[in-house]
Amino acid sequence: MELVAGSYEQVLFGFTVHPKPETSGNEKWTPVADFTHHAHTASLSAVAVNSRFVVTGSKDETIHIYDMKKKIEHGALVHHNGTITCLKFYGNRHLISGAEDGLICVWDAKKWECLKSIKAHKGHVTFLSIHPSGKLALSVGTDKTLRTWNLVEGRSAFIKNIKQNAHIVEWSPKGEKYVVVILNKIDIYQLDTASVSGTITNEKRISSITFFSDSVLAVAGDEELVRFFDCDSLMCLCEFKAHENRVKDMFSFEIPQHHVLVTASNDGFIKMWELKQDKKIPPSLLCGVNTSARLTCLGVWLDRETSTKVSLPPAAEPSPVNEDHPKISKKESGDMVQEEETSKPNSKKCDLTSYSKKLTKGNSVVSTKKRKVIEMSEKKRKKKKI
Repeated sequence: MELVAGSYEQVLFGFTVHPKPETSGNEKWTPVADFTHHAHTASLSAVAVNSRFVVTGSKDETIHIYDMKKKIEHGALVHHNGTITCLKFYGNRHLISGAEDGLICVWDAKKWECLKSIKAHKGHVTFLSIHPSGKLALSVGTDKTLRTWNLVEGRSAFIKNIKQNAHIVEWSPKGEKYVVVILNKIDIYQLDTASVSGTITNEKRISSITFFSDSVLAVAGDEELVRFFDCDSLMCLCEFKAHENRVKDMFSFEIPQHHVLVTASNDGFIKMWELKQDKKIPPSLLCGVNTSARLTCLGVWLDRETSTKVSLPPAAEPSPVNEDHPKISKKESGDMVQEEETSKPNSKKCDLTSYSKKLTKGNSVVSTKKRKVIEMSEKKRKKKKI
């Protein structure tokens, strides 16, 4: 497995982790520096992984693609005009991106073409989440709306006005509920009613959440602690000190005999935690590594040949742009009442800038002078076309 983390310092870090048996019968987890890459010209803001690629988004308005099998940079996507705020893979066929330009883009993750570009929010797109079925997505933005998207047809389905700007939205693993995060509060919605069934309040502003199951949620904020909450009783099951500074991002996954939580912090550390079956018991530390950077985003790339189960949506095949599927009904999306169609087909083939640059081994950083020249010329070429 490979831990990948982006930073304010514009660097993407990669650490290989191989659990090794010890004579005591336990396993020793040791992160080993695999690569650092300085492709972006501004701080990294988002990362996503599938079985082959890692993609990163940045304040430099670009998305970079890394082939983890070949350990090379595969190319860059230059469609957005604003900070990339969120990146989500659905299986191995599609990537969905959101940015401060208000756009949500659906990408073919094989040819790396933009299949659909949607003007999603009047302000920034702050977060998006794909339903486990692949047929629906939710997004939130700075226009104080929660929007439901029909990914089968690539169009907006419903809009729900909310009182404040939300900065996180997330489906539960089974897709029967979803949560919307506003500052330090988490509203839990039931899909069948689209109404709030309860609210969890955290001590500080929330920076990251991750579901362990449909009923247990991990919450991190602008503090050193991570808390586990029961989504039904709304009670805090446990809390533990994870870092010396605020936790910026979390990622959870399952492999045989292990359920693991990974955390990244402004203190520079990436840590791996062994989750207990009883979530009232705090997890135990498996390992940690210091990047000496201010980390912003986190992902875990798992080699699917050796790893079987991940706490991400399964790689199902319904296409987000297949027009032959039936339209979703209001019942399926709950009681969001306003309907809007704002999407426009987009089959541009000029969004991918190809590279074949190998990732730099160890902790050294590649020179970015040549890359900056390439990216600037690419943006100039794009603006001339517009």
